Amino acid sequence: MDWLKNWNEALDELERNLEGTADLEKLGRLAGCSAYHFQRMFSYLAGVPLSEYIRRRRMTRAAADLQSGEKVVDVALRYGYESPTSFNRAFQAVHGIPPSQAKQTGAKLKAFPRIHFKLVLKGAEEMEYQIVKRAPFRIVGFRTPLPMDAEESFQMVPKFWAEIGPRQAELFPLMNEDPAGMLGVCTCDEEENYYYIAVASSAPVPEGMYEWTIPAATWAVFTGTGRLPDAIQDLQRRIVSEYLPDSGYEWAKAPDIEAYLNQPGEESRFQVWLPVVKR
Repeated sequence: MDWLKNWNEALDELERNLEGTADLEKLGRLAGCSAYHFQRMFSYLAGVPLSEYIRRRRMTRAAADLQSGEKVVDVALRYGYESPTSFNRAFQAVHGIPPSQAKQTGAKLKAFPRIHFKLVLKGAEEMEYQIVKRAPFRIVGFRTPLPMDAEESFQMVPKFWAEIGPRQAELFPLMNEDPAGMLGVCTCDEEENYYYIAVASSAPVPEGMYEWTIPAATWAVFTGTGRLPDAIQDLQRRIVSEYLPDSGYEWAKAPDIEAYLNQPGEESRFQVWLPVVKR
């Protein structure tokens, strides 16, 4: 499958450059998505953040280098650590012992092999979705700058929802377009990336809010229920790991949208709008 081939080529590229800085733009191109989505998808597929995977792989190689007799300072510089102190901290976090001790015969170390993506038969549980083509539509609401580092954004978005929580009632009177519900929108614009808490609306923009036009796109719209945020995060993982590989689609360069169709509770109803393009 091209999807598997592309992702494994991206991981090959990552392995070739563990001694340097990961080129997220290139990794995304190889995998067929943006740098931001590469980080998000990797976390869903591998079950570990990309930065943590890279750190583990580097420390696995560093341990082998130390056991072959190389100096700690040389190994630290090779893997991007400008000071022995920062390298020592990273090494101990993975192996549980300092680099100097790793050079000794009989030292107990940990190895984290590289990941290879392969097809695993899943899908016993159904996924409800539909393919929707939409003209551009306008949203109105609150926004905050979104870091292009996906792991930072995972931490920032819940904080923003908590911050805006008391003001969500201000959005309800503006809601007069589809899709319905309270929307969480990542613009995914690598020049100027924002996260919106907004509604689809043609109403004037109140003071302190912003408007943005979501471009025309084809969307795979998935519907789910359950307790938030776990239920929607589980759906997003299944979309990436079960739907995309065998769907004939790939993640398009367009915003991704979460639509919350009722107030959060044990049986919250929501949708994930994934922008897609035919492979």
